[in-house]
Amino acid sequence: MDDQGIDCIIRLDDQGGLRYIDLQIKARSKDCDPNNAGRFAAIEIVNPRPNYYFIFYSEQADTYWVVPSLKLVSIAYQNKKGKNMGRYGINFCTLRANGEVIPNPKFDEYRDNFNLLKQA
Repeated sequence: MDDQGIDCIIRLDDQGGLRYIDLQIKARSKDCDPNNAGRFAAIEIVNPRPNYYFIFYSEQADTYWVVPSLKLVSIAYQNKKGKNMGRYGINFCTLRANGEVIPNPKFDEYRDNFNLLKQA
C-alpha cells in the first residue's frame, strides 16, 4: 500500500535498538519504450529525510538503484511548471544506438547498493 509516499517499512534491530526505514518502490517493465527504461517521472517526494529511501528497478536494464530521499532531491530534476510542478524526475539509463539499454555510470554509487539501507 502506498501511504504518504511509503510502499513499505523496514524494521532493523540495531544492537538492541529498533530503527525504521521508509521505502518507496518504483519500477519500469520490460515492455516500456526503451527510451524510458530508466526514466522515472512525476515522483512526489514527501518530506525528504534520513530514513526515507527510494528503490528504483528497470527490468530492461536488470538493475536496481537504492537512493536516499535527501540525495534524490539533489540529483533529480524538479518540474518547474505544468501539472507535475514540484515533482521530480530522473533517468538512470542510456539507450545505445544498437537499442541496448545500459545503466548510466554516473549513478553507479546507487546501483544494486542495498547496503545503503543498513547504513541508514
